Amino acid sequence: MMFGEKLFKLRKEHGLSQEALAEQLHTTRQAISKWENSQGYPETEKLLMMSNIFSVSTDYLLKDTEERFQNNDQGYYVSKEMAEGYLTNRYRFGKYIAAGFFALALAFIPYFFFDQDPTKYAIPTVMIAIVGVGIIAYAYTFEEDRYKILSREPLLFDDQYLQALKNQYEHMKKKYTFFMSLGSVLFFIGFLPLIFEQKELTAGFFTPYYSLCITFMAVGLYLLVRVGTVLEAYKLLAKNEEHAGKIFFKMKRKVRKKMDDF
Repeated sequence: MMFGEKLFKLRKEHGLSQEALAEQLHTTRQAISKWENSQGYPETEKLLMMSNIFSVSTDYLLKDTEERFQNNDQGYYVSKEMAEGYLTNRYRFGKYIAAGFFALALAFIPYFFFDQDPTKYAIPTVMIAIVGVGIIAYAYTFEEDRYKILSREPLLFDDQYLQALKNQYEHMKKKYTFFMSLGSVLFFIGFLPLIFEQKELTAGFFTPYYSLCITFMAVGLYLLVRVGTVLEAYKLLAKNEEHAGKIFFKMKRKVRKKMDDF
């Protein structure tokens, strides 16, 4: 069976139109039509993307072979478009998840502002907490199923793009070091007086400033969560060999394979 025939058959089996497949491959419908009519072959990157989309081996696509299924022992190929889409997704997720935690932290302020009187602090506390939970729930709507595999499989990239990712990661680490440090300092400044007061070491000196302390903690938590989410996303891609080398990762991958085989 020729490559064009295989592509046509696989596309039909997956219920994809030429336009839908072209969108996933970041190409045109005309290009799909030419490939299916054996008027040319896609470049290597597009072949690897097809291998992921149809869960078949590249050998099956290019050679006269009956072995259809993709061998995932080496890893999952990630195109530049997919990697950049994932990073954009994590930027948005981090922004909203951090805002949600910020609001939840602020929900403690009415408790101290209204002198621990439940008739006064209960309603504003609940309202602020609901806002925080709502924002966190909204943040999870940004998570897309197509990106979940990036944390489940070893990843493969074009060498040139992988080097670019590593350079970006190192740049982001330097850029965000200040914000991570600032977030840690603010959280510590806000948290420490509360501990002193609980241990009765400052004789109530900080009691009037509890609301300010919690505000410091909330801002610190916002910075840590937002910056941490972005850095973790870059690290997953640029330092994937470290992620894939963890014992827990290998164990989970083996369990998933056994369950799939079963």
